[in-house]
Amino acid sequence: MTAMPVTLSARAAKRIATILSGEAKPVMLRLAVTGGGCSGFQYNFALDETRMDDDLVIERDGASVLIDPVSLDFLAGSEIDFADDLIGQAFKVNNPNATASCGCGTSFSV
Repeated sequence: MTAMPVTLSARAAKRIATILSGEAKPVMLRLAVTGGGCSGFQYNFALDETRMDDDLVIERDGASVLIDPVSLDFLAGSEIDFADDLIGQAFKVNNPNATASCGCGTSFSV
């Protein structure tokens, strides 16, 4: 079995499955890396009905996450996690490729 270039924690999978189950139409969570943010790139989470042929699909415990090939270059080896703490709830990307990130954790540089 080959290691997945991006992994999904059990906490994130549980939260994603809960979000997706509340939608009227079948959807998946898409994670994309876009230009912007205070550190140069930012993570963008969105619901998406369409799976492209070249998307990486990560599935775990009823959760499905889509990642396009360009974003995957920035995310190789990352883990998608979900934090629920005093400052709020949020998806976190533990990205070994990021050389710097902003305080809120939504943008990074490589």
